[in-house]
Amino acid sequence: MRKIILYSLFLLYPFIISAQKNPSINPKLYTQVWSSNWITCPDMPVREYGIYHFRKIFNLATQPKTFIIHVSADNRYKFYVNGKEVAKGPARSDEQNWHYETVDIAPYLTIGKNILAALVWNAGEHKPLAQHSVMTALMVQGNEITGMRDKKPDNTEGVVNSDNSWKVMKNEAITPHSTNNMAKLRTYIVVGCGDAVDGSRYPWGWEQVDFDDSKWLNAKQIEHPMPQGCGSGASWHITPRTIPQMEEKQERFAAIRRAESKPNLLINAEILRGARSLIIPENTEVTILLDQSYLTVGYPVIKTSGGKGASIELEYAEALVDKSSSKGNRNDIEGKILRGYTDLFLPDGADNRTYTTLWLRTFRYVELKIKTKNKSLTINDIYNYSSTYPLVEKASFSSNDPSLKDIWNVGWRTARLCAGETYFDCPYYEQLQYVGDTRIQALISLYVSGDDRLVRKAITDIHNSMTPEGLTQSRYPSNAKQMIPPFSLYWVCMVYDYWQHNPDEAFVKQFLPAVERVLLWYEDHIDAQKSMLSGMPWWNFVDWTDQWNWNETYSIGGCPEGATIGNSATLTLQYIYTLQLASKVLAHYGKPNTVTRYQELIKKLSDGTYKNCFDAKKGILADSPLKKEYSQHAQIMGILAGVFPKTNEKMILQNIMRDTSLIQASFYYRFYLTQALKKAGLSEQYYGQLNPWRDMLAIGLTTFAEKQEPTRSDCHAWSASPNYDFLATICGIMPLKAGFKEVLIQPAMGALTTIDGKMPHPMGMIEMHLDKKGAIGVSGTIHLPKGLRGIFVWRDKKIILKEGIQKVEL
Repeated sequence: MRKIILYSLFLLYPFIISAQKNPSINPKLYTQVWSSNWITCPDMPVREYGIYHFRKIFNLATQPKTFIIHVSADNRYKFYVNGKEVAKGPARSDEQNWHYETVDIAPYLTIGKNILAALVWNAGEHKPLAQHSVMTALMVQGNEITGMRDKKPDNTEGVVNSDNSWKVMKNEAITPHSTNNMAKLRTYIVVGCGDAVDGSRYPWGWEQVDFDDSKWLNAKQIEHPMPQGCGSGASWHITPRTIPQMEEKQERFAAIRRAESKPNLLINAEILRGARSLIIPENTEVTILLDQSYLTVGYPVIKTSGGKGASIELEYAEALVDKSSSKGNRNDIEGKILRGYTDLFLPDGADNRTYTTLWLRTFRYVELKIKTKNKSLTINDIYNYSSTYPLVEKASFSSNDPSLKDIWNVGWRTARLCAGETYFDCPYYEQLQYVGDTRIQALISLYVSGDDRLVRKAITDIHNSMTPEGLTQSRYPSNAKQMIPPFSLYWVCMVYDYWQHNPDEAFVKQFLPAVERVLLWYEDHIDAQKSMLSGMPWWNFVDWTDQWNWNETYSIGGCPEGATIGNSATLTLQYIYTLQLASKVLAHYGKPNTVTRYQELIKKLSDGTYKNCFDAKKGILADSPLKKEYSQHAQIMGILAGVFPKTNEKMILQNIMRDTSLIQASFYYRFYLTQALKKAGLSEQYYGQLNPWRDMLAIGLTTFAEKQEPTRSDCHAWSASPNYDFLATICGIMPLKAGFKEVLIQPAMGALTTIDGKMPHPMGMIEMHLDKKGAIGVSGTIHLPKGLRGIFVWRDKKIILKEGIQKVEL
């Protein structure tokens, strides 16, 4: 009965994806069916792979001061006004939460004839796993409100509304390429296919006003756009984009690392700077290995002239591999090959052609394979437009150890490459928003940039993935359901984190029914006899370790002993840890009865886990009552859940950090190791735990990897946790009260003698400088923004902090 009541509350709770409505959007567009139409190409298979171009010409009698439109498409689009790209989208979500972008196009308009143009593509069966879809479609709506049948006068925004006056054509020049990447790369890769572009069939100049579209078709109207919560039965329920457009900037390749040609050809590196063209004679084959010098994400661009009949293949990789598929030092290329996914461009022979990709590519290395036939080809330029969420690095950290600055810089690049329209687990292989990764990414965003918009979207996206059984999906948006129950617990932790760091209580409150549903699902999976979790359905991933590989016992990787057959200590302890955090949130929002029940559960589960799994001889918890395996993970969660006697916590942590016989925590789970160190009063040891990051820098990584070598992904944001911990642990800046209304500064400098830190806070910037003073003392200055107060703690001594600059000395 309790579950039924909770589920009913969840269904009745209003969906308020963005509590802060966009002031640029006409308020009526939130509450009524729109007058425009979703449009598509007639007589085409609208759910299959296809590239489509849409155009709308209209006239303006005067120059408008504002001209706001709302645009979206399925699957993806690029939008142009008078030949200028002004938007990409839609920001990824799902059919019930389909985003539209709002753009003021007035600066791009002129008196007289104007052209709106949209490149819309549907990747069909080749679409990325993160991409939802109904069918190929475009929608454009002017901000002005008119009736559905009213004539739209010139110089009003409604004149551009998408309907059957728009023209459309299917582009047969672009076809899927590199579609079997999983087999080629021998691993899981779900970012979609590459592009093969036949320049001789491409409608060059289609986005310009003077292009001849007389043979194009009139678009087919599908249905009127329907805002979320308005009406029923829509194919897409639309909602405003809540994040900004991506930041794009030109990047130049650093070097040509290798070049081969038949016949022999001198290749000048000046082309990489746009200073000189590269002319490839007829009947020539050239292979060029380009090195960006660091990993990046973006849209590669090649500009060509001539070369009719030629082919240019681009192949992308994070690193080169040797004959045994080992990456080794990422800077080394000797004896290595590039193995990656590819795009193909076939020039049409005309001058000044610009080729780029439909979607993002991730690479450090790009290999060009060029073949000419009976015409020479000129490469006029080649570069990349990087594309990432526009996180601004407002925080900073420095110390007397310069190596920490290198870790900071590489960590920040890692975090940025793993942030787009959603957070990515990794940009090369998946581009999926997994909750386990995203919790850490969100904290990095809050601490380094102070920008919470992508954090809010992530919490909302995962909330929208909730299934009737009471779990959020492990990754979302995703067009294939995957369940990792521990990640639902981490989603609850994300709600707690946001509540701690941001004063927007209304945003948090809307998720409380879902928080309770997740915890109730776990409650229904308790083994009453042992007072631990029973055998758990789905994939109960904890961490990537060599010991927890795919095998018959666990059926899938990353799962500890007991996850499948029952009574996993780590999973039970994670549930306890989450109940504790949720209790704090629910107590704040006036749910004492629920909190009391959670406290009873915490005691019951804590006693059961300790009784069944504690090994008195080893002094630690086994992974299950079978006591066959022992991991760092169970002890880490044991500390966080508070099941050990408080007096034993330090000893247990110190022992497990030295005991290599235990199943070891990877880069990912070291985030939780650090949380355990802080809880046990061992924060000073954090600085000594950074060797894994130094080791990654030593082998040429320019982003932090998914796991220890050998690793699949060279860029995984969960490994960028030092960018959070340098501020939250070494500098010790943490919320003292929910909403960050007061601050705790409890530095843990370890062997460092000097630290400088700066981080954004909802009230302004927190700045600090500290120097060690003798063996046990400290002195320095703290600057808190106006309205903020807090406490400075050093070796159990406290100083009250007020707004402004103040000296601290203990």
